[in-house]
Amino acid sequence: MTPGLLPLLLLLLAGPPAAQPAPPTCFSRMLSLSREGTGDARRLQAMEPSEACVRYLPRLYLDIHNYCVLAKMRDFVASPQCWKVAQVDALKDKVRKLYTIMNSFCRRDLVFLSDDCDALEYPVPVTTVLPGRQR
Repeated sequence: MTPGLLPLLLLLLAGPPAAQPAPPTCFSRMLSLSREGTGDARRLQAMEPSEACVRYLPRLYLDIHNYCVLAKMRDFVASPQCWKVAQVDALKDKVRKLYTIMNSFCRRDLVFLSDDCDALEYPVPVTTVLPGRQR
């Protein structure tokens, strides 16, 4: 066997690298959808709205560990505000998906750590302090 053939053979046997080492779990899907929905809502309310109704949409902070988030999502999706605005429709679809996943597919994976509904309106910013950097 020639010396240049061995690395090529090993590369072929190894196969293509995996895009994701493990399939997404229920929890990771809920977490990513909640982060996307929260980010989309912030961007939507931060930009200059083309429709006046966007200004009156409720704040949307989707904390999947807060029991109140289920009612908040249900109310947001059912609200008739901005039903003709494409970005709001896309956000409502994302929230509806998250609600469905939380209420049916991943119900057993959920652990609610809080039922503080005010925390969904005025979330506390999370700060991270590196060890040894405290004053």
